[in-house]
Formats: sequence, structure tokens, C-alpha cells
Amino acid sequence: MVLNTLFYTIIGILLLQFLLETLLKSLNAKRYNDPIPEELDDVFDKEAYQKAQEYKKTNHRFGILRSSFSLVLTLVFLIFGGFEWVDRLVRQVTEAPIGMALLFFGTILLGSSLLTLPFSYYATFYIEDKFGFNKATKSLFFIDQLKTWIMSLIIGAAILPLVMLFYRWAGQHFWIYAWSLIAVFSILMNLFYSKLIVPLFNKQSPLGEGTLKNDIEHYAQKVGFDLKNIFVIDGSKRSTKANAYFSGFGKEKRVTLYDTLISDLEEKEIVAVLAHEVGHYKRKHIVFNMLLSLVLTALTLFVLSLFINNPQVSLAIGVTRPSFHAALVGFAILYSPISELTGLFMNHLSRTFEYQADTYAKDTHGADALVSSLKKLSKNNLSNLTPHPAYVFAYYSHPPLIDRIRNLQRSKKTTDTRIPTS
Repeated sequence: MVLNTLFYTIIGILLLQFLLETLLKSLNAKRYNDPIPEELDDVFDKEAYQKAQEYKKTNHRFGILRSSFSLVLTLVFLIFGGFEWVDRLVRQVTEAPIGMALLFFGTILLGSSLLTLPFSYYATFYIEDKFGFNKATKSLFFIDQLKTWIMSLIIGAAILPLVMLFYRWAGQHFWIYAWSLIAVFSILMNLFYSKLIVPLFNKQSPLGEGTLKNDIEHYAQKVGFDLKNIFVIDGSKRSTKANAYFSGFGKEKRVTLYDTLISDLEEKEIVAVLAHEVGHYKRKHIVFNMLLSLVLTALTLFVLSLFINNPQVSLAIGVTRPSFHAALVGFAILYSPISELTGLFMNHLSRTFEYQADTYAKDTHGADALVSSLKKLSKNNLSNLTPHPAYVFAYYSHPPLIDRIRNLQRSKKTTDTRIPTS
């Protein structure tokens, strides 16, 4: 196995990322026993607070173990020629570049999934079960895993060959065509995710007639929001944790409420959660996030096009024969520090958008119902009420509960009775 400077650079990147992640997790863990802010002293009673503390500590220890295993597995694979072994194995089957790439990534992803499966199983049936969250059966768990693997293989087998064909046809300019393909795929997924992907895992039903639907429709009409698709998803078959999300745009837009959300919150609180989701739509967050994601994808593919022909990028993962698929793996690791930086920016932007959506909900529905819903959801999910600022900065896509409440209570609802419509 020929080792080059980039090989040791990859080792350094992996070690540095692990150390930084572990440091941030440790800093966050030191805040677990901090006093709860006065604004949140009604979230947990004594028993629930102790349970939340234990849940956080258990997940912290398990997270360190899981990330350590992942690091060791990756380092062993690199240092002892794991990528070279897989590369030779697939070359015994075919020398066709596309065939080799599909077998190479399929073998690695399947092997990685099998090796990390016990961690997912333990997290679901020991940790989540111990703290009363898990509702999934073992058969459902394994069926979900199988569906996920099959779906990943199908998507990968559809996109990767096209990207490689673009590369062979357009050379260094392949990134333009690859980006166009990914852009179309991303837009279609955003439009039809709820119709195509969600039904593979969950049952969705239109929200039934009643006061909740009437309240939601009344609110939507008040703010000038055309909402005809309100669905309830059976999230309770896997977990007691509650959620709601907005997907699609135009005629395909829909709001999906978890059945656990409906059972946990009062109707006015559910409408407040919906108002928050409408705020995202009204403030164009969904479109902006998609456009920004596509810009970052274009940047990544452009940089890839500059290095894909450099054999050293392939050799950096320990293979002896350069190839497109080996270069993709090497580039992904070498580019990861830049991905981390763009991830920080995206998380910051996401937190900003959450504040804006909260403010929209406050201005159109009032702050009290949203505050009480956020507190209930935090209690039911055993959320961390005192996260470390550095950990929030690095990993949180939503602001901590205390910051969201302070934002909502910063100023009283305006006396202007007009409702924003854009």
C-alpha cells in the first residue's frame, strides 16, 4: 500500500474532528446540573427533572462510545488497507468503472450499516425504551432498516452512474450536469417527499372533522394561507416524541402533525405550532434553504471537479490503483472540514429562521400558546434546558428553549390588528 501526504492528512482530519466533537460534548455534559433558568422552572417537576438528567447523561456516554467505535473502525479500515481490499474484490467481479463504483460503495455502505446496526438497536430498545419513548417493535425496527438500505441503494444506483457518465462525457465540466441532476432530484423530493417516501414508513391520514380542524382552517384563512392538506402521521407506532413539519410548496404544500403532538397539546397550542410552520412558509425559509443548499452543492461539486483527476486523492485512502470511486471517498474526507464550516453557517441561519417563525406565530396567534407548547414538548422529550453555548453554536439547528421563550416574551404583541400576509 502506497502512502502519501494526503493519507496522513486524512488521519489528522479524522482525529481532529473526533477530538473537537468529544470536547464539545464534554463541555455540554458539564452543564447538565446547572440551575434551570427562572423562565423554565415550571417545565419539570423534581421527578421529571431527575429523569431528564439521567436521560442526557446516558445519551452522552453512549454517544462517546458510538463515535469512538466509528473512529476506530474508520482508522482500522484506512491503516490496514480495507479500501484496497474492497477495491480488489470488486475488480475481480468487473473492470467497468460504473460497475466497480456501484459494487464498491454498495459493499462499504452495507458493511458499515451492519457493523453500526447494534448501536441503533441498543439506542432504540434499551435507552429509548428505558425512558419510555420507544414504541417500535423489533420486527418494525428491522423492517425500517431494510427499507432504508433498499431505498439508499436504489437512489445511489440511479444517481451515481449518471454522474460518472457526465464525467466521462464532459470531463472537468461534469460538475455542472451533476449539479443539475441533483437540483432536479432535490426539488422533486421536496415536492413529493410526503407522497413518495413517508408512506413507506408511516401511515398518513387527513385530519378529521372537528374543532381542531376548524381552528386550523380559521387561522389559515385569517393569515391568508391557502391550506388544504393537513395530515396526521402515526408517529406513535415508533416513539412517544412529538413533532410537526411543513413540506412542499405551491399546490403540493402540506402540514403534517404527529398523532403524539395532537395527544400531548391542547388545540390552541397545536394551532400555535402550526402558526410557527406557516411562519417558515411566509418568510420564504423553505425556498431560501433549498436555494442555499443547491449553491453549496454546486460549490462542493466544483471543488470536486478540480481534484477528481488527481491520482493522489485516490491513493490517499490506501488503494493502489486510482479510480473515480476511490477519489470520491478521499475527497469526501478531505473536504469535510469545509463541510463543517458550511454546516456551522447553515445551523446559525436555521436558528435565525426559527426565531423569525416564532415571531410570526406570536404576531398572528399570540405568544402564550406557543410558549406553553414548547415547554410541554421539551418536558415530554426530556430536552436539555441548559446546553453549553459552544455546543449550541456547533450542532443546534433550533435555538435552546430558554432563548426561544425570551425572544417570544421580549416584546408584547403589537396592538396593530393587521395580520401579515407575506
